[in-house]
Parts: sequence; C-alpha cells; structure tokens
Amino acid sequence: MPKLETQALVNAGKMLPLMEAFYTIQGEGYHKGTAAYFIRIGGCDVGCHWCDVKDSWNAELHPPTNIEFIAKQAANFSDTIVVTGGEPLMWDMNPLTNLLKEKNLITHIETSGAYPLSGDWDWICLSPKKRKPPVFEIYSKADELKVIVYNKSDFKFAEKHAEKVSNSCILYLQPEWSAREKITPFIVEYVMKHPKWRISLQTHKYLNIP
Repeated sequence: MPKLETQALVNAGKMLPLMEAFYTIQGEGYHKGTAAYFIRIGGCDVGCHWCDVKDSWNAELHPPTNIEFIAKQAANFSDTIVVTGGEPLMWDMNPLTNLLKEKNLITHIETSGAYPLSGDWDWICLSPKKRKPPVFEIYSKADELKVIVYNKSDFKFAEKHAEKVSNSCILYLQPEWSAREKITPFIVEYVMKHPKWRISLQTHKYLNIP
C-alpha cells in the first residue's frame, strides 16, 4: 500500500501503529486482578522520564495495522479490552471502539488525557503527566484518576488534578516503580491522612506477570 494512502488511513483511525497486543491480568488501579486483552498503540510525545515503555514513543517504529485485524484478535481472548500506549488519544479511537462495541466487548482506555477524547469507552483511566497536562474536557469523564508518585511534590500535583474530576471518580496514588521502596511509606501516610485517595500498586510486576 502506498505510504500516503497508509498515512491517510492512520489519520482516519482505520489503521493504527500497533506496538503489541496481549492477553494478561490487569495489574493496576480499579480493575487490578482481572483478565483483559491489552492493545498498546505506538506514539507518545508526553515523554515521562520514568516511562517503562519508551519503545512506544516513536510511532514510526510500529507497523500501521488494520483495525479490523486488531478487533478480531481481541475478540478471541477476552470481553474486556484495554487500549493503552504510548498515548492512544494521539489517534482517532472512534473507528476501533466502534468495531469493539459491535463485538459486544467492554472498552477501557489508559490515557494521560493530553489529547481530545475520542472513542466509546466503558472505563476511562486518566493518568495526568506534568510535561503535557490533560485537556479540560476529559476530567468530567474520567472514571479513575491515577497519579504516579515519584517524589513528595507529586502529592500537590495529585490534589490539583483531583479538584477537576467528578465526585464519582476514584482517586489513586501509585508509586513509580523505580522509587517504590522510598516513596511508598509516604504514600501510605498520605492516604491515611487523606482517605479519599486509594493506593494503586503495579501488582503485575510483583507477580512477574507480563
């Protein structure tokens, strides 16, 4: 397929730069411990220094893949589909989620919120980042706010974003993996003083689950 034609399909959300897709256990947040099929989309310009999937940043490294193929594969594994990245909202998610919904699948997204929301989602996990803050419209739609805590200044960052989400949004503080031993005691103390927050752990890493 000619490069310009492929790019037009990517721009329309009919092809997506697929980094990987896999069936596993959700390790974080509200749905931790549940089986889900993950679709990891390449492309991200948020650039967190502690990101554990930096290979996802350059979308050109990941082959544009037909969304019909992506959705068909997903339906073979699970009724819960988690779209993550990278930053999936760099791309139009409406075509993919329309296909997933046609197959009666449950759609989740994990996003920094740095781009306008597209797609039909049953669950939105908003994980804001400092370098590129969320667009305002996504706050009211987030089901879960998950703030990564790397140092103690991140508690103020977390509260700033918690003020913007709806009252029904579930609030999580999650230790950044490389700093977990140092920062987790501070998170425990903070949640005990501010019980509107919950602790999220990357349980898949503790359990050695991909």
